Amino acid sequence: MGWFKRLKDGIQTATRNKKEAPEGLWYKCKRCKETSTMKELRENSYKCSHCNYHVRIGSYDYFELIFDGNFDLMFEEFRSVDHLHFVDLKGYPDRLEEAYKKTGLTDAITVAKGKVNRRSLVIAAMDFTFIGGSMGSVVGERIARAIDYCRENRIPFMIISKTGGARMMESAFSLMQMAKTSAKLSTLAKAGVPYFSFMTDPTTGGVTASFAMLGDINFAEPEALIGFAGPRVIKETIKKDLPEGFQTSEFLLENGFLDFIIDRKDLKERISDLLQLFEK
Repeated sequence: MGWFKRLKDGIQTATRNKKEAPEGLWYKCKRCKETSTMKELRENSYKCSHCNYHVRIGSYDYFELIFDGNFDLMFEEFRSVDHLHFVDLKGYPDRLEEAYKKTGLTDAITVAKGKVNRRSLVIAAMDFTFIGGSMGSVVGERIARAIDYCRENRIPFMIISKTGGARMMESAFSLMQMAKTSAKLSTLAKAGVPYFSFMTDPTTGGVTASFAMLGDINFAEPEALIGFAGPRVIKETIKKDLPEGFQTSEFLLENGFLDFIIDRKDLKERISDLLQLFEK
């Protein structure tokens, strides 16, 4: 047995702990710190089975939760352009390329059409993993195109917001999307086609100040952060302490900004009910 020699003192015997488990197998809740398997998390609509904390999920996860099965992507051909040759710690094209590779997405919003309990719906869902879910020209254009499609085909439209706000790398081009999407939504309203706004954690900045708050029905997930400016900025501006729970979906519901809060497991059936209610 002289073939092996310990090179370092203090080497520990391998033990069964979560760090050694394959990546993506376990989930540790950010709130209660309890651990569950990713399989359990998925089967529970991506919520902690111990405390019901709603884990942040992406556009495709929502499509799978809401649509009956198949769905078709729309407007994937649009790509962000570096009009301003913007550079911060790195160039905007490099940042975009990194986001494409990291997320497998083509921008911070993905549009899909499908059926919800056999009723047609177009959903534009934002992804926080793509440059903080920031709203740039492509986000605005995809929403605008989706609105035109829904108006022409008389199909209800829904946006799932999950965003840090406007995309600073596009400067004024990003801010223009606030007016653009708001104006487009007014044409949808005039045509009598319903628009549902679903806010998730977080929904902030220029998105909150535009299309996120303009739904015929505005609703949110439990405990989602929803606001325009951050609490620290507001506190410094008004020179007053903010109420407890300020900018949570529960606070907004209490103060009349939301129609209801929905648990993710009930999301599909509630949307189906809304589609039936607005059908005529």
